[in-house]
Parts: sequence; structure tokens; C-alpha cells
Amino acid sequence: MSRLTKNQKAALAKYEPAKLYSLKEACEVVKDITFTKFDASVEVSANLGVDPRKANQMIRGVVTLPNGTGKTVRVLVLCTPDKETEAKEAGADYVGLDEYVEKIKAGWTDVDVIICTPSVMAKVGALGRILGPRGLMPNPKTGTVTMDVASAVKDVKGGKIDFKVDKTGIIHAAVGKASFTAEQICENAAALLNEIIKLKPQALKGTYLKSAAISTTMSAGVKIDVKAFQNNAEK
Repeated sequence: MSRLTKNQKAALAKYEPAKLYSLKEACEVVKDITFTKFDASVEVSANLGVDPRKANQMIRGVVTLPNGTGKTVRVLVLCTPDKETEAKEAGADYVGLDEYVEKIKAGWTDVDVIICTPSVMAKVGALGRILGPRGLMPNPKTGTVTMDVASAVKDVKGGKIDFKVDKTGIIHAAVGKASFTAEQICENAAALLNEIIKLKPQALKGTYLKSAAISTTMSAGVKIDVKAFQNNAEK
């Protein structure tokens, strides 16, 4: 059995790994047990009682985090010339079409989000094998295929994220940075969990939100009392 590091011992002195904490407490604890020298990302992991292989149980959604993500989001807008000025003025980092389609075909994917207009989807669709595995494929369901590119860019820059259940039934989503206050992290995490709860499939039997935890890039996970959270959300 490997020995605990100094930081791991310090963390264990500040919380109980098996204990269920209220969301507010969990956010305070996760800040206390984070010792990285860089500004670590804070992530929520939610274990759902769904079968992602069934189309009616594939949970996917978007949410705008009230305090933003804490990171600079690089946005590429693929559009026709008449939409380029709108995209640039909204703050898009890269704007164009054919030149970027060719760059992506050559392996360039140095962006965080790609937004496009419906009229160029034929060209963007051909990039599916490259963009899909990287989570960069524009999708109408997440608001990244739209004629209102200005609003889409502002939303993404302002803290809008999309999330999707993986094949094991778990959703992983970043909800801020360790430099955020515990209150800011709590507000962002609550927004995500509330949105996940809203997406519960009507036909699902059994427990939907089975468990959840919050952690930073290199910290242990702090368990969240999801029953208490849901009870408070319903009041």
C-alpha cells in the first residue's frame, strides 16, 4: 500500500471521505483540501440511474453558470461572410469558413467551442470524425448551430456549458476554479445539478440522481448529500 503524501494527510485531517456533505459544506471543504500551486478546475461528477444506451435515457443539456467558468473560452465561428462581422463583434476568437474547414481537416482543433450557422452544416458535417471525439461538433440542442451567432458567442463566453452523460451513466462537468469563493462554486454547482434534475426521463423507474461529488483537478472527491439537495430544491 502506497504511503500518503503530506498533502493527502493534510486533506484527510480536514474532512471525512465517507461523509455526505451539504452542497455548501462540500464546496467549502473542496477549497480547504486543494493544495495545487496552479488555479485548479473544480468539477462536479453526478452518477445517474440511467441506461445511456437507450435513446430516451441519453441525458444531455446546457446550463449557464451564474459565475462563469473561470477560464478563457476560445470560440470558432464557421459562417458565411454576411455573418462574420456579427461574430467578431460578439467576441469570437476565430471567424471564417473554408480556410478553417481545411485547417481542421489538417488536424487543427485549438479551440474550446465551435459555433456555426445552419447553412454551413453540410461542410461542418464532413468534419464529424475529427470534431465528434473531441466534443467540438456543433449541435442545435446545445445552441451551437444557430443564425444568432452573436448571442451564441456571448453565452459561451459568459459561462454557458454543455454536459452529457457518458457510457457509464456519469456526468462530469467543470463548474469553476479553485480561486472562486466557496459561494461562487456552490452557486455554479447548484445550477448544474438543478438542470440535471430537470432532465429526468419521465419513463425512468428507480433512483435518477444516485450520487454526486465535487473535486478539483488533483483533490479527492467530496461527497454531496443529493437527497438533501433535492429536498431543498423542491421547497
